Amino acid sequence: MAKFDGVLLVSDFDDTLIGSDLTLSQENRRAILSFMEQGGIFTVATGRSYLTFLPQLPMVPLNAPVVLSNGAVLYDFKKDKSLFTSSLPGRAVGDLAEVIRQFPKIGFEAYHGEAMYAFSPNQITFNHVRKVGISFTQCASPREMPLPLIKVIFQQRTDYLTQVQGYIKSRWPEHYEIIFSNHHLLEMTAKNSTKGALVLKLAALLGIDRSNLYCIGDNQNDIPMLELAHIGFCPSDAAPEVLRSGFRAVSSCNNHSVRDVIAILNGLYA
Repeated sequence: MAKFDGVLLVSDFDDTLIGSDLTLSQENRRAILSFMEQGGIFTVATGRSYLTFLPQLPMVPLNAPVVLSNGAVLYDFKKDKSLFTSSLPGRAVGDLAEVIRQFPKIGFEAYHGEAMYAFSPNQITFNHVRKVGISFTQCASPREMPLPLIKVIFQQRTDYLTQVQGYIKSRWPEHYEIIFSNHHLLEMTAKNSTKGALVLKLAALLGIDRSNLYCIGDNQNDIPMLELAHIGFCPSDAAPEVLRSGFRAVSSCNNHSVRDVIAILNGLYA
């Protein structure tokens, strides 16, 4: 029996696994490969969609399906097959129209299959699509977007997005998850579609006990999976709400935080 047989480590991607230079450090890569060689299972849980994660796939050593779209999709890249997909309810088109009326400065991206659509794109939108390397179709109304939508990312100033988040939480709490993935990106998925829920589904699929489940992430959208892990880790430069939540802090994202988690696991499973 190998040292890490039956151990699952799940990492957030942006600002956790990869640094500000958008690359995987050699230190993180070597640590992951060593973890996997000793029986460990490593994968990613990201807000990125299939479309925006696929170009990153060659960079990342993985040996399990990936949680995509903030918990809306579980995808097995080895088999090129979706294992689970949730979509926003059909009512989302009307609800988005109401959000636009209430918050006329809002812009958002919406994902359908492997395509991205945008309403009222702003500088945050353009910065985001440049970062993830995709193009989009601009729509004058959410009613022009094809259904079903997997998720929506609202884009504006943090204070404005906080108002949008509060409105959606109070208006339709039974229909949506609405959570920040960074200060300028507020993500909406179907109710109960979170990284935490899908990491649990993945662990069950792999036969992993929660006592052998570990997660690391840096932002609000990572909290659901950090809370259910045997130990939830975060980089030392994680978002304040993550740092306040009592998860175990390791080095900063740019200082190979995933390597440090694996070093801790090496001690726990010595």
